[in-house]
Amino acid sequence: MKRPIRVLVAKVGLDGHDRGAKVIATALRDAGMEVIYTGLRQTPEMVVAAALQEDVDAIGISILSGAQMTVFPKVLELLKENGMNDVLLTGGGIIPEDEMKQLNEMGVGKLFAPGTPTSEIAEYISVWVKENRSF
Repeated sequence: MKRPIRVLVAKVGLDGHDRGAKVIATALRDAGMEVIYTGLRQTPEMVVAAALQEDVDAIGISILSGAQMTVFPKVLELLKENGMNDVLLTGGGIIPEDEMKQLNEMGVGKLFAPGTPTSEIAEYISVWVKENRSF
């Protein structure tokens, strides 16, 4: 039997608003995924260490603080350093469209704005993992 898709949901930095992250975590669980929620005020290093330890297929970062152009590139760098090139890095929050495009070009997966149906996020993760990971 195949194991469920494992997703780490994280809040990085000083942003203390985690309602959205909790909604996403619940929706992904309801979609049959195994979700690890790291809680508030994580560093990129803490997120990647947890992802490595938990053997996740995807990392979802919720960001409302405006630090996306620092956080996502740092997490990407740490994933590469740890040989985790087949782990999806995705996320959402208040991210300007042009910055979403820049992040996508760096290798970050699709980013989601507030109001995106949770089913769309779960579907994106499921399809990406099936196409890019073998387990």
